[in-house]
Amino acid sequence: MIVDDNKSVLSALKLFLQDEFELVEVITNPNLIRATLCKYDFDLVLLDMNFSTGISTGNEGLFWLNEIQKVSPTTEVVMITAYGDVELAVKALKQGAADFIIKPWENEKLLATLKSAMKLRRSKIQVEELKQRERKFKTELNQEQRPIVGASAGILQMMQMISKVAKTDANVLITGENGTGKELVAHEIHRKSDRNHELFVTVDMGAIPETLFESEFFGHRKGSFTDAKEDRIGKFQLAHRGSIFLDEIGNLPLSLQSKLLTTLQNRIIMPVGSNQPVKIDIRLICATNCDLEQFIAEQKFREDLLYRINTISIEVPPLRERGQDIEQLANFFLKRFEKKYHRSGLRISIQAIQKMRKYSWPGNVRELQHTIEKAVILSDSGTLKPEDFVFKSSGRSTVPAAQTFEEMEKQMIETALRKYNGRHSAVARQLGVSRQTLYNKIKRYDL
Repeated sequence: MIVDDNKSVLSALKLFLQDEFELVEVITNPNLIRATLCKYDFDLVLLDMNFSTGISTGNEGLFWLNEIQKVSPTTEVVMITAYGDVELAVKALKQGAADFIIKPWENEKLLATLKSAMKLRRSKIQVEELKQRERKFKTELNQEQRPIVGASAGILQMMQMISKVAKTDANVLITGENGTGKELVAHEIHRKSDRNHELFVTVDMGAIPETLFESEFFGHRKGSFTDAKEDRIGKFQLAHRGSIFLDEIGNLPLSLQSKLLTTLQNRIIMPVGSNQPVKIDIRLICATNCDLEQFIAEQKFREDLLYRINTISIEVPPLRERGQDIEQLANFFLKRFEKKYHRSGLRISIQAIQKMRKYSWPGNVRELQHTIEKAVILSDSGTLKPEDFVFKSSGRSTVPAAQTFEEMEKQMIETALRKYNGRHSAVARQLGVSRQTLYNKIKRYDL
């Protein structure tokens, strides 16, 4: 669209440009700009700076530039100005114009200016599309339904604490035994926070080797080390304006705790291979099944780091203290696995529920989930009976004595995890394997 009160200018421009563009619309009255913009999705507007006779302030052009940006933000505007009005044109650039041309113009230069503006327009559209995809991606990630199921006193008290804490930016430490659902609590805090439109980034602290800590958390620049073949964004930068969940914070080696503490204090990171600091805005949520106070006494955990991450503490109650929740949880998992394994009409008998309530559930909700899944797979009946549920008693499984090597290995790891309260270093020493090997097996057996 070309907007100029000089009909000769409009005729010359249209004649020159009509072979270069699919549509060239010309108007002499700027009051028609809004209506014309609504008729077509214009890529470019060539806009004169002055329209009223005797007025050369350029304010009219700046006014209509602003109006075009309101109606069609991605349309690029190139200003038309007289030779003496270059300062006005520069002012227009500062207010968002793509470029300007000076009367009288050179055709080749005019065409080059318009093509550059067209490229800028396409780049803006691509950027906006990427932003929309990113927003959609974040929304889909954060809308994943992972509800906290239960109505026992401990759970209700915990949910009240979550509601109070979520709207703040206070650092939260979630404690509890293995399998109680600490990550669900972290998700719920993020979901109820003002950051819920941004990413929730989860990091398992036991899964990151010491040598890759800085690269994983702070990111790196291409060529900063042997395998750095491209720039990589770190976990903290990925969680910018969102929440970062550091699971099993007690597994972080003492040698790396000072680096984490410095980052949390300054809210600044330095990517590996860069000398340019990057500010981060994050909500910190941590979780552990360890006694960090005991770790401090044993000089395995920094006391100042504990103070930094432990503004608010939330304890997730073990399943053995949530007796009235067992039936609700069991039916919740039953529905999930009915769908997964294409079963329908399943129910759990009262006797089976009573059996589950009497069990101590050392593996907590995770063990209950696996128990229901196994029963759904193996049961031939529409009603799950007590005999469909196999529990452990006195540390020995009630399943037949003949076991595969994998079953024996899994049971040994489970026993050691309970004995050492989930402390991976102690378990690894007991079993004679490295921490990384232990972690891989825990992941493999979903312990």
